Amino acid sequence: MGISPAVFYDAFVRSGVSFFTGVPDSLLKNFCAYVQDHSASNHIITANEGGAMAMAMGHYLASKKPSLVYLQNSGLGNVINPLLSMADADVYAIPMVLLIGWRGEVLQDGTLIKDEPQHKKQGKVTLNLLEAMGLQYEVIDEHTRDIDALVANAIKKTVETQAPFCLVARKNTFAPYTLKNTIEPEDYMMSRATCVQILVAFLQKDQFVVSTTGMASRELFEAREKQGEGHNNDFLVVGAMGHASQMAAGILQADRSKKVYCLDGDGAVLMHMGALPINKNYPIKHIVINNGVHDSVGGQPTVAREIDLVAIAKAGGYESVDRVVREGDLKDALQRLRSARGAALLEVVVRPGTYKGLGRPTLTSLEIKECFQRALSSAK
Repeated sequence: MGISPAVFYDAFVRSGVSFFTGVPDSLLKNFCAYVQDHSASNHIITANEGGAMAMAMGHYLASKKPSLVYLQNSGLGNVINPLLSMADADVYAIPMVLLIGWRGEVLQDGTLIKDEPQHKKQGKVTLNLLEAMGLQYEVIDEHTRDIDALVANAIKKTVETQAPFCLVARKNTFAPYTLKNTIEPEDYMMSRATCVQILVAFLQKDQFVVSTTGMASRELFEAREKQGEGHNNDFLVVGAMGHASQMAAGILQADRSKKVYCLDGDGAVLMHMGALPINKNYPIKHIVINNGVHDSVGGQPTVAREIDLVAIAKAGGYESVDRVVREGDLKDALQRLRSARGAALLEVVVRPGTYKGLGRPTLTSLEIKECFQRALSSAK
């Protein structure tokens, strides 16, 4: 059955941890959902994992209590700098516990646990990365027992060493839990899949798409399949969340004559929002599909429904900005986006969730890259 999220959470509370922060992960989604439902003001979902570490460090300075920071192992890339230049015992010596979802784990016999392609390398080197940074860790799984002792030991180690201590969670570590505090969609809102299908039907043969990690890229791949089209004009950024728009900008930096759309998500934009004022220098067609949640990892909320993404893009230098909330207005908005000369952003507000049976791309990452490069080279 796995570890009960309630038991795990309560063990941390009893050990004196009162603050939880991080970026949701599919392996940790049941625990993250429980925290979201039960921790109220003592839980912050941050834009990126480095920000979560910073929140935990600030909390410790004020309270003298360690926090729990949760993240996917791919998020280690965002925490290496604050880990080594701030929290480490040789610098500011800030104790905290990191709960890390171990995507792409390689078993002792060399078997790779089936996962998305972006986790192949990360899964192989996760423990090596922790060891290289001098971090102590313990691997946990669905068979882990005596959770009070486990948590007490993690707190003891982080306090004794005055450095972060890691709990690395294997696949299926946590028992199921369904998020209760969900966003209720308005009846007039379209789905993200509908938005993607309309975009694919709208695109011309000389127009390219760079799409963000998560379900948007999977829906784009299937939309092309359903319409009998190839995938040569699409680059699926299956990893590196938050970097799709700057990849699109990089294409335009090399050749401004190319017609490049970026299909982005609200969580991805929030993760590296500093990309927006850089993108302003290139004629990017930036579509942000905003469903207000981290959809592919359990539906935990983002803050994207609480802010004005269009105004932020405008203030960041985008030449034109637009927002759509109804399906009937999308085609006209796409036409305006196509006509824009400089950097342009279109926010499409949609309902959370996707359709049953959504598949995954059948091309390898190398095949996607090679097809995309050939299409770019042949485009006039």
